[in-house]
Amino acid sequence: MEWKTDWGLRGRMFFTMFLLAALYIAFLGVLLWTNQSFVLIVGFMSVFLIAQFFFSDKLALRSMGAREVSEEEYPELHRMVGRLSQQADLPKPTVAVADSRTPNAFATGRSQKNATVAVTTGLLKTLDQDELEGVMAHELAHVKNRDVAVMTIASFLATIAMFILRWGFLFGGGGRNREGGGAGILVAIVASLVVWIVSFLLIRALSRYREYAADRGGAAITGKPAALASALMTIDNRMDRVPDEDLREQSEMNAFFIVPISKGVVANLFRTHPTTERRVERLQELAGEMETA
Repeated sequence: MEWKTDWGLRGRMFFTMFLLAALYIAFLGVLLWTNQSFVLIVGFMSVFLIAQFFFSDKLALRSMGAREVSEEEYPELHRMVGRLSQQADLPKPTVAVADSRTPNAFATGRSQKNATVAVTTGLLKTLDQDELEGVMAHELAHVKNRDVAVMTIASFLATIAMFILRWGFLFGGGGRNREGGGAGILVAIVASLVVWIVSFLLIRALSRYREYAADRGGAAITGKPAALASALMTIDNRMDRVPDEDLREQSEMNAFFIVPISKGVVANLFRTHPTTERRVERLQELAGEMETA
């Protein structure tokens, strides 16, 4: 199956990023109105963005307890990643493994040249060869689409907004309207709430679509959409056997995982991924298209 540019992904990314940019420009305007120092606002946001952009991969790996592994430790996994990277026309990423019973995988890194693909020991014990290839190809599709960098940038000011909501008006001061310092702080907090809610919904929509695109890209790399569909169902079914304490510890990584940890009505309502059932349906449709092509 030939790798094709996913114009649906690009279109939705552009539209969502356009809406986020407009939202964030308005948010910046509110912060400037309620604060005396333009330099302080821009400086803080710039430092935060740079730190998030360059170190989010290390933080993601650390939060999962994942470590880089050598070819001597996991020769078959390295060979698989190397071969799939060639098929995807990508530099071979760093390979990491997390000692966890939760069967999952994720990709991180700010660019195609600085990417890492990670798997859990639970995943290696759960999937067969074809299924594991499908999962690794899915993660490489995320790398090829630059999803991690895009989602990091997209979520940047949403994180700032949440920080302000938690800790009050971060920058302090009465703003340009010196007589209404308290009112300025209140306006900033309300604006932060609106920005967080709207950006939360937009980023969730973008996140769900990028999973569909990565599924399709993974199938294009291996030519086996049925294997990825089987892997998704296997992982989803195994989640119920993972201890609750493990699920709670790793739930913050949902946006990175190939199959998110989601239990309960609220978690499913604000999913970062489409449902496994819908993803499997699309992969089955793609398999049918390949058979008749």
